[in-house]
Amino acid sequence: MAAQTDRGVPLSTLSPKFLHTNSTSHTWPFSAIAELIDNAYDPDVSAKQFWIDKTVVKGEVCLSFMDNGNGLNHKTLHKMLSFGYSDKTAVNGLEPIGIYGNGFKSGSMRLGKDTIVFSKSKRISCIGMLSQTYLEKIGAKQIIIPIISFENKTSNRNIL
Repeated sequence: MAAQTDRGVPLSTLSPKFLHTNSTSHTWPFSAIAELIDNAYDPDVSAKQFWIDKTVVKGEVCLSFMDNGNGLNHKTLHKMLSFGYSDKTAVNGLEPIGIYGNGFKSGSMRLGKDTIVFSKSKRISCIGMLSQTYLEKIGAKQIIIPIISFENKTSNRNIL
């Protein structure tokens, strides 16, 4: 597979093996959990509550982290799942924690091989996946981040 180029210059790519390598910056799981909690309390997220839950799905233990923050659209979810990218700035004098563009990826990959992000704002819902299992299964040579988004429609019925 040829590398993407910008004006004839090859762009940098990341090997799927980097997901594991990067996760080793957390020497124990609680620092990874703290990283995920910190992200929810950045001033642009404005989460007031945060929940952590453990469940078993098809025999696999799954952790879920949920907050009641502002949510992400397709563009901001892509930035969050990309490496080394952050355009966070202070809001009302409060400095954000997530300014290096690495914490979510290193933290989530320290806790497991796969992460799925469900995000809902007033207008848009998005689902993004960062998955070592998927990348291994397809024999990916670089990290691929599938994201889908859809517009929230108002209706009188509840969707489960």
